Amino acid sequence: MKKTKTSTLIATALVFLIIASCEGRKDKISDHEHTNDKQESAKGDTHHKENDEVMFTAKQYEALHMKIDTLQKRNITGYVEANGSLEVPPQNEAIITSVIGANIMSIKVIEGDQVNKGQVLAYLSHPDLIKKQSAYLTEYSRQMFLKKESDRQKTLYDAGVGSGASFQKAESEYKASKAMTNGFEAQLQQLNINVANVRNGTIQQRVALRSPIEGFVEKVYIKTGQYVAPQTNLIEIVNTDHVHADLMVFEKDVYKIKKGQKVIFSVQSIPGLELTAEIYSVGKTFEQDPKALHVHAEIENKEGKLIPGMYIQGQIQTENKLVDAFPEIAIAIDGEKSFVFRAVREGNDWSFVPVEIITGSRDREWVAISFLKPQVADALYAMNNAYYLIAEMKKGEAEHSH
Repeated sequence: MKKTKTSTLIATALVFLIIASCEGRKDKISDHEHTNDKQESAKGDTHHKENDEVMFTAKQYEALHMKIDTLQKRNITGYVEANGSLEVPPQNEAIITSVIGANIMSIKVIEGDQVNKGQVLAYLSHPDLIKKQSAYLTEYSRQMFLKKESDRQKTLYDAGVGSGASFQKAESEYKASKAMTNGFEAQLQQLNINVANVRNGTIQQRVALRSPIEGFVEKVYIKTGQYVAPQTNLIEIVNTDHVHADLMVFEKDVYKIKKGQKVIFSVQSIPGLELTAEIYSVGKTFEQDPKALHVHAEIENKEGKLIPGMYIQGQIQTENKLVDAFPEIAIAIDGEKSFVFRAVREGNDWSFVPVEIITGSRDREWVAISFLKPQVADALYAMNNAYYLIAEMKKGEAEHSH
C-alpha cells in the first residue's frame, strides 16, 4: 500500500516537469518570433522612422527634385479679383460718315491699316456735290457785285447826291448775299472741298473722306459703287496707343479700391501674357446688371496685339505686407489642418517632419503663414512636393497600424 502511494507521487512529479518544460519552450519560441517580427518590420520600413517623420534617401531626394530653403519673408499683397475688357477713351475712336448722300468712288484702306490724321480713306462722288459748288460760286460772284453796289451807294449818299433808301437797300442785299455765301462755304469745308479753288472756277467731281485721328482701321462698312445716305457709318478708326484696362469691381469690394493701385491682369486671347496697369479713374455710378463699378487703369507694359474689346482677368492689389510665407506647393492640407515640412540632413539621407501652420493671405503662388509654436532660427524647410510628403507620411502611419 505504501509502495503504491510512492509510485503515484513520482508519476505526478514527472507530469509537472513535462508541462513546465513545454511552457518554457513555448515562451522561448514566442520571444524568438517577436524578435523576428521586429527585425522584419525594420527591414520593410526604409522610408519612415516614426509615424510623423518621412525619410528620403539621396536617390529619392534627387529623383523628386526637392527644394530646401530657410523660412522666406515676402511682400504679400492682398487683392480684389476683377474682370473686364480692353477699351480706348472716346477721343481715341472715330467713326467716319458723310454729311451728304453720295456714291463711293474708291476705297483707299483696308481693315488693319495704320493711318495718319488727315489721310484720305475713300473718295465720294455725286451730282449734288457739283451743285453745291456751283451754287457757292454763283452766290460768291453775286456777293462781290452787291458789295461794289453797296460801296457805290454809300459814296453817293455821303456826297449828298444819293438817297438813303437806295444805300440801305444795297447794303441789305449785300449782307444777305454774304451770309448765304458763308453758309455754302461752310458746307463745302465740311466736305473737305477747297473753296479757294472753287472761287477760281475749279469744280471738284469727287471729295475725299479723311481720318480725323491717327490710329488703325478697325472696320470698313462700305463697298465701291455703293450709295451711302447722310450720317451712315462708313469707316471706324481706333488709336490703340491709348488702350487701357476697363475692369468691373463688385459692390462688396468697392471700398478697397482707389487711384494709384496696381493691377496685374492677363488677356484671355493671349495665353501666357501678364500685364500690369495703374488705376487712374474709379467710376462714381454702378452698373445695374451686374451691380458693379467701372475702374480704369493705364497699362504700363503694353505687349502683344492689344485690341479694344478683348476680355481680361485681373487682380487689383489693395495692401502690401512683409510676412513669413511659403510657396503653395510647400503647404500640405490634411483635413482642417495645414502643414509645412522641416528638413534635417542625416548623413546622405533627409528627414522631413511636419510642422502645423495657419495660412493667411495669398499672392499668386505664395501664401502667408504663421507657426503654432516657435521654430528654430535658420531651420530648413521643404519648398515643394508637400502633398507627396504628407501622402508618404500617411502611408507610413497606415503600415504601422497593422
